[in-house]
Amino acid sequence: MDIIVNDITVTVSGKTIFSNVSFEIKSGQLVAITGPSGCGKTTLLNCLGLTQSIDHGSIFIDNKNTKNWPDKEKTNFWRDYASFIYQDYGIIEEESVAYNVTLNKHKTKSDQVKSILNMVGLSGRDYDLAVVLSGGEKQRVGIARAIYKNASIIYADEPTASLDEENRELVITLLRQCSKNGNIVILATHDENLVHECDKIINLTNFRV
Repeated sequence: MDIIVNDITVTVSGKTIFSNVSFEIKSGQLVAITGPSGCGKTTLLNCLGLTQSIDHGSIFIDNKNTKNWPDKEKTNFWRDYASFIYQDYGIIEEESVAYNVTLNKHKTKSDQVKSILNMVGLSGRDYDLAVVLSGGEKQRVGIARAIYKNASIIYADEPTASLDEENRELVITLLRQCSKNGNIVILATHDENLVHECDKIINLTNFRV
């Protein structure tokens, strides 16, 4: 599954965030969207995830032009192919760790869940409520959810923000492993260590008006 971006422009509240952005992303690539604060990193990430509309140009995913997809088509894409790792973790705090991975109460006891939690360093935490987790642990739950879903495309907004060095390195390793497994992993980040790990860098400084 490839992504082809052709000459896109985004305007919010009358202000052009970026313009004439074009690039291609291939399966198995770890991609960084970089640039100074306020340049539109998260906006571009959201455009690629089809949660933010574009004003000009086109975004092709798997050779399909997504610009005029109806809500049903987008919902199917989010359900079947995409996983989002949010800067605020996207965790349901009153639910268990296992539920936050599967989002299905009937699948929380599976061996697959236990294996994935072990992979992200959360072995034995299946039934802890997510509210007791640290920031780094919540971020790893988000990655565990993406691994469980086997999403074709993983979108991550500042996935290493506010993490200590140990958690930062673990998160980087996990995201790199996802790309090695053939997933596209797209990151909005200002973390230079993470950027250096990426196969492709999209610097939005080059597309500011």
